[in-house]
Amino acid sequence: MDLSILAVAAEAFPLAKTGGLGDAVSGLCRSLHHPGRSCVTLMLPAYRDALARAGSLRECARFPDLAGGPATLLAGVAPSLGLPVLLLRNDALYDRDGVYGDAGGNEYPDNALRFAALAQAAARVARGSGGAPRPDIVHAHDWHAALIPVYLKQMRTHDVRTMLTLHNIAFQGIFSLSLARALGIQPEFCGGGAGRAEPLNFLEAGIRHADLISVVSRNYAREILTPAFGCGLESVLAVRAADTIAIANGIDMSIWDPQADEYLQGLNFGIDRMENKAACKRLLQESFGLAPDPRAAVLALGSRITGQKMADVAAQALPVALDGHPELQVCILGRGEKRLESALQALAQRYPGRCAVQIGFRESQAHLLHAGADILLHGSRFEPFGLTPLYAMRYGTIPIGSRVGGMADTIRDAGSAESLEPMREATGVLFEGDSAAEMAAAIARALALWRRPAIWRAMQRNAMRTDFGWARAAPQYLRAYRALCPAHLPGAPVPAPADRVREGKRPWRPGLREHADTAWTTP
Repeated sequence: MDLSILAVAAEAFPLAKTGGLGDAVSGLCRSLHHPGRSCVTLMLPAYRDALARAGSLRECARFPDLAGGPATLLAGVAPSLGLPVLLLRNDALYDRDGVYGDAGGNEYPDNALRFAALAQAAARVARGSGGAPRPDIVHAHDWHAALIPVYLKQMRTHDVRTMLTLHNIAFQGIFSLSLARALGIQPEFCGGGAGRAEPLNFLEAGIRHADLISVVSRNYAREILTPAFGCGLESVLAVRAADTIAIANGIDMSIWDPQADEYLQGLNFGIDRMENKAACKRLLQESFGLAPDPRAAVLALGSRITGQKMADVAAQALPVALDGHPELQVCILGRGEKRLESALQALAQRYPGRCAVQIGFRESQAHLLHAGADILLHGSRFEPFGLTPLYAMRYGTIPIGSRVGGMADTIRDAGSAESLEPMREATGVLFEGDSAAEMAAAIARALALWRRPAIWRAMQRNAMRTDFGWARAAPQYLRAYRALCPAHLPGAPVPAPADRVREGKRPWRPGLREHADTAWTTP
C-alpha cells in the first residue's frame, strides 16, 4: 500500500523561493515521491508566481470560512517538480509581490491570517473535505504550517499523523493572543498550548502538538535544547525530546552539478577537468565589475544580508582582509537588512575593482557565484543546516563557515593556522565566535591554503566528492513515517492508527538516538 504524504510549506522551489527553505522542501518532496511506495502531494499558498509556474490546475474544493476569507483549492501536477500540487487560492491574501513581506523588507501585517488559512485548509484536506485523497501523514514545515496539528486535534482527526520539521526556530510566527478566535484556535489550545502566557506562537503550538518533530541536523538538534540557541523554546523542546529526530537536509545534486549546470553557459567542469572553473571565475569577475585578474583569490558571500548571517561582522572583517591581502577580491550577492546592505555597499565604494555588491537575488547569478569563486564566506551566529556551503563544495569552492549547527556536521576542518598539511583531508575552514577578528583570521587561513596549490587541490577534490544528496535523508524520513503509521510497516499485520487511538495506545515514536543521521562521508 502506498504511503501518502501531504507536505505543507510556505515555499518550494521553483514555485516560490526566498531562501534555503524553498530548496529543502522541494528537494525532500522530490526524493520521497515514488508512486508504488510513497506518494507526496505538495501544498502551498497560491502566490502569483506559484500560479504562473505550477502548470495546468483545476479547482477541487471551496472553503467558504477559512481565516482571512473564502478560498479555493487548486490541484494539478507541477511539471517543474514532477509532483502533485495543491495551491490555496485567496487573492486577497496571496496575490502579492513577496512571499512574506514587501519590497522594503516589511513583513505583511496579516501574515497570521495568511498562514493560519493555509494550515486550516491542510487540516481539512487531511480530514477528507478538500477534494483530494486523504493522506496518511501531514508533514508541516516551519512555523507557517505549524498550526496543522492543532487544527487536526480540534477536529478530532486522529487517524492522520503529523510531523513538524524545524528548519529554523528563530522564526516562530509570534502574534497577539487576541487573534486566536479569528484564527479558529479554541481556548484550550491557547496559553500553554498554542503559545506562552501572552503571545500566540505558531511554532510552539506545532512543537507541542505534532506527533513527531524532526530537526535538520544533529548538531542543531543538540544546540536548540540550550538557552543560547533555543530562542526561548528550549524547555518546550526538552519536553518533546523523546519525540524528536535529527535528519540532515540534502541538496538536489542534479540542479547543483558543475558538469551539467545550465546556468554556466557551456562552461561546465568536473573534478578531473577543472579548466572551465577559471573561465567561470573570469565571467564572475566581469559580471560583478571586478578587475579581470586570473591570479586573484575571489571570495564570495552569497546569503541573506542579516545579523544571523554575520553581515555586520563581515562588514568589519572584509576591510581587514582586503587591506592585508592585495590578491583578494570580494563579491557579495544577497538582500536583507537595509543598514547592513548599506554597510557592504560602502565597502564596494571603498575598494573599486576589488569588492562588488549586488543587492537582490537571481538563481543564475547564485550558480555563477559558486562556480567562479575560489572561497565562500558563510559566517552565521546560528545555522540549522547550511545549504550554501554544500552548493559551493560541489563546485570546488572552499567554504569558510562558523562552527555552529549543520556546518559543524558537514564542513570538515582537519587543521589549524599553525599546521596546513593536515588540511589535505579537509573540505573547508571553520571558525569559532562572531567577532571581526575571528572571521578575518579564518579568511587569512583560507588564503594561506589557497597559496598552497597541492593542498588546495586536495581540498577541492574532497569537497566535490562528498555526497550531499537527498538519497541519504529520504530513507530516514520514510522509516519515521512508517513508524507513525504501523499499517505501512512490512511484516505482520498491526492495528491501523485509528484503532490504536481508540485502544488508548500511542504509536511507537523513534527517539533522537534511534534516527540520528549518520555523518557525511567522502568516498
